[in-house]
Amino acid sequence: MAGPVAEPPVTIKVAAICGSLRKTSYNRGLIRAAIEISKDEIDGMEVEYIEISSLPMINPDLEVDGTYPPEVEDFRRKILRADSCIFASPDYNYSITPPLKNALDWGSRPPNVWGGKTAAALSAVGGGRRAQYHLRQIGVFLDLHFINKPEFYLNAHRPPGKFNDDGDLVDSETKDKLKEVLVSLHTFTLRLHGNC
Repeated sequence: MAGPVAEPPVTIKVAAICGSLRKTSYNRGLIRAAIEISKDEIDGMEVEYIEISSLPMINPDLEVDGTYPPEVEDFRRKILRADSCIFASPDYNYSITPPLKNALDWGSRPPNVWGGKTAAALSAVGGGRRAQYHLRQIGVFLDLHFINKPEFYLNAHRPPGKFNDDGDLVDSETKDKLKEVLVSLHTFTLRLHGNC
C-alpha cells in the first residue's frame, strides 16, 4: 500500500526593492547577493528584484478612473504577486530615500498592495539604522509585518572590503549574516500565512 503523498514545499515569492538608484550601490549588491543565496541555499524562496527608478513622482493627477500610469500598474502587480518584501536602502537625512518613499506611496494607493506581507530591511551603511526605523514606522500604517531579528546593518566602508568594484558582495561572513535574515523571513512568512 502506498504511503501518503508528500506535499510539495511551499515557495514564497519575495519582492526586493533597493532605495538607491546607483548601479554600483552596495545596497543593490545586497539584493543581488540575496537572490543568489535564495537560489543556492534556501529551499522554497524566490527573490525577484523590482526596479523603481522609472516610477513617476506620486501625483493623484496621474490617476484616471481608478487606474495608474503603466509603470505604476506594473510595479503594483509585481508587489501584489509577492508574499514578502526585502528593502535595502541607505539613509538620506535620517530617513528613507525619496525613491523608496515614492514606491511605498504608489503601492499604498487603493487598493494597498503592501497589506499583509512580511518584510525585512537591509542597510549597507551604519546610518541605515535610522532609515530602517522610519521604514518600520511606515510599515505599521501599510500593514507590512517586519521581522524583528536578526537586524542587518553593515558598515561597508570599514575594512576589510566587503564589496568589489562592481558593488557585488564578496565577504563570506556578511553573506552568512544575510542568509540568516532570509531564513528568518522565510520562516516568519510561512508562519504568518499558516503554512507550517
